[in-house]
Amino acid sequence: MPKLRGEAFWRETLRSAHYVVAPMVDQSELAWRLLSRRHGAQLCYTPMLHAQVFLRDANYRRENLYGEACPEDRPLIVQFCANDPEVFVQAALLAQDYCDAIDLNLGCPQMIAKRGHYGAFLQEEWDLLQRMILLANEKLSVPITCKIRVFPDIDKTVKYAQMLEKAGCQLLTVHGRTKEQKGPLAGVASWEHIQAVRKAVNIPVFANGNIQCLSDVEECIRKTGVHGVMSAEGNLHNPALFEGRNPLVWEMAEEYLEIVRKYPCPLSYVRAHLFKLWHHTLQVYQQLREELAKVKTLEGIIDVNRELKLRCQEEIANQKEGEKPKEGLPFFHWICQPYIRPGPKERCRENGDSGTEKGVRGKRALEEEEDGNSELLSKNKQKKKLRNPNKSFDPSLKPKYAKCDQCGNPKGNKCVFNMCRGCCKKRAFKEVADCPGHGLLFKTKYEKSLSWQHSQRGIQTPEISQRGDAEVGEMAVLKEAGDT
Repeated sequence: MPKLRGEAFWRETLRSAHYVVAPMVDQSELAWRLLSRRHGAQLCYTPMLHAQVFLRDANYRRENLYGEACPEDRPLIVQFCANDPEVFVQAALLAQDYCDAIDLNLGCPQMIAKRGHYGAFLQEEWDLLQRMILLANEKLSVPITCKIRVFPDIDKTVKYAQMLEKAGCQLLTVHGRTKEQKGPLAGVASWEHIQAVRKAVNIPVFANGNIQCLSDVEECIRKTGVHGVMSAEGNLHNPALFEGRNPLVWEMAEEYLEIVRKYPCPLSYVRAHLFKLWHHTLQVYQQLREELAKVKTLEGIIDVNRELKLRCQEEIANQKEGEKPKEGLPFFHWICQPYIRPGPKERCRENGDSGTEKGVRGKRALEEEEDGNSELLSKNKQKKKLRNPNKSFDPSLKPKYAKCDQCGNPKGNKCVFNMCRGCCKKRAFKEVADCPGHGLLFKTKYEKSLSWQHSQRGIQTPEISQRGDAEVGEMAVLKEAGDT
């Protein structure tokens, strides 16, 4: 059967999906996808998977895609991050039988994507992207799709989208923010960019950005003309978003936890989902927030969820007639609702900072502060500081390691060859030598082997130290030949 393309792929394979759950690292796992599908989602993406790791690690494949068969988890698109055409396609070939399309992540703006050279940090490398998509389009039995962020310039964004379409992309998701718009600097996504792309290409387009409720979905489709709308943050805070409902938080949480019992996932995923669902309530009950952060088992998380439910029900019972939600929320905190991410100035006020330059600096800048002032450290580093008050994050105080003479990796402090363990092992084996620093005893074991052989023959064992260097070299050659 020929591979479906463009509109036919969206209409037949994806069943004309309008409501889409975004690929989210560690958050769009099977249990969450099933919950979202029960409440209106028509298409889901897997979390972003690393193509290189997926290719080499069978456990990674099993944990993220090859788990229990689940027919109701379709249509499904598997998303990869990659920067090498061959690696991307080989990983996709291993995944294509478990999904309806393969998506290339060109939208991740995080620092880890910059370090790994993938996601939105490939958007200037058009030749590389063309090669990746052309090869995938040629080799895969399922369509290739892409998720991108926009450039500040609309015309460049349009040319970018047209290049991807020409290379073989069959569906394009456009997040209407630039790669610099993230965290407190996210701002409003540009539907104008999305509309321009939709008009310029002949393949289906999904929009991403500014989606907090069903009316946003409808308005986005009307203004941009896209085929579907993708939600990430909105879906995490209200998995019934595509139903147009705002259910009680504990209803969604209990349903999700029941699905997790059937389709287990790492506890960190579950905890993160409950932090999102209960976000507004946990601002009220800080002690339970701390308990949720510390709990080590699924049953413990269920207990915290039950206690949050009881607290809310008690609050409802004591509610006065005509009482309105606090903190400017549209609904009471126990109802699923959007979370509007504060901008830099609001975040400064939340943290008690003034509007100075230091106050509005991003999270990454704070993490890279060179002095040990805990007020300038990220939350994770502050926790480490609490556990170990003497810990310093000053890069200048970190120990400097001597480098291996062969490869440049840190060498062993007691290595007789001044090498790292890998290089030392190769040299010690080749020369039939010992390196006590790395626990490598090729010479000692060889001597014992000879001693045992001669004792078996009743011949006195000569000392290896009495042999010349030429004989030692000859033994090494013979040993390598034997192992080969």
